Amino acid sequence: QVQLAESGGGLVQAGGSLRLSCAASRSISSCDSMGWYRQAPGKERELVAGIGNSGSTNYADSVLGRFTISRDNAKNTVYLQMNSLKPEDTAVYYCNAVYFWRYYWGQGTQVTVSS
Repeated sequence: QVQLAESGGGLVQAGGSLRLSCAASRSISSCDSMGWYRQAPGKERELVAGIGNSGSTNYADSVLGRFTISRDNAKNTVYLQMNSLKPEDTAVYYCNAVYFWRYYWGQGTQVTVSS
């Protein structure tokens, strides 16, 4: 079993920045991939950014150039740096980790961007 703990959400004005953190209860160097998803009210959960074990990254088109995902294996932590935030980025952000084809989720952290 893997526990994921997100932090760093909050309220920010449009154009501002936030950094989300996701701390895993076991080594992330052994996981297949990690990522950040988000879910806005009335919408489906969507992938925001992912990072593979090799360090390769992928992003949703809507956040490309504004968000950056990174990982610190020594701290078992994945980060999501969010810049130039927009009101449409408002959502609950969830951390995800895949270990041996099993998916694990954090509890989520709320990000609210005011206009």
